[in-house]
Amino acid sequence: MSLPDHSQVPLFDWFRPFRSCIVAFSGGVDSAVVAYAARQVLGSQALAVTAVSPSLAEGELAAAERLAGQIGIVHRSVRTGEWQRPEYVRNGPDRCYHCKTELYTRLDQLAAELAADVVVSGANADDLSDYRPGLQAAREHRVRSPLAECGLTKADVRELARQWQLEVWDKPAMPCLSSRVAYGEPVTPERLRMIDLAEQYLRQRGWRDIRVRYHGGDLARLEVPAERLAELCDDRTRRELVEHLQRLGFRFVTLDLEGFRSGSLNVLVPVEQLLPRSQP
Repeated sequence: MSLPDHSQVPLFDWFRPFRSCIVAFSGGVDSAVVAYAARQVLGSQALAVTAVSPSLAEGELAAAERLAGQIGIVHRSVRTGEWQRPEYVRNGPDRCYHCKTELYTRLDQLAAELAADVVVSGANADDLSDYRPGLQAAREHRVRSPLAECGLTKADVRELARQWQLEVWDKPAMPCLSSRVAYGEPVTPERLRMIDLAEQYLRQRGWRDIRVRYHGGDLARLEVPAERLAELCDDRTRRELVEHLQRLGFRFVTLDLEGFRSGSLNVLVPVEQLLPRSQP
């Protein structure tokens, strides 16, 4: 997909009424494009902030720091305390709401300290049609979403990132590790560490779009692209993979025959919770 050059103007224009901003910066392509636009318009008055907790995959903080350097935006990290929120640890379908509430509370405090005009996220127009409890937390904390407000989809965002030569333009989505834990199974640092190490193992062997989902009984459900399912069924590959994941603490290792898909755990969410909440 190719966007005309003027497609980036609305995003730049979005920032012009502000003197300063804080960008919730995960280091993915969405927040990278927001941070780039903020830096171009607001210069040193734009700040990118990355949340650090056990749910952040190994290496992602260093990658975010490197990307912020490429963009030229001032960068900070903050340690978040979602682990002190029982609703988060219980891991209901609204877990993301409690995680984002913790993050945006911290960013509100930082915005007050720095007198920043606005806090922004990387939510895009496609996110508005998905089950995203974190969007409710954003509304409650008056966090703005420039990409969504400008009508930019995920495909639009990737094309802008490519045009701007951002190294993450084709980076696979990397939601927090807690999103891999089946709803109702408590989120613990130990389980997240198991998931992180398992996914690192697969990436080191050439897999990009993968998920290791945690289910009760220390069961790992692997999602890989459907066209590559057969590769994991090769006898040697299968045996090595099972042995490695069992050493990490998984008791059972299964392969999802539907293949890789984002948000697959949402099939466990009661349908009434998938309906959009009314805005305050």
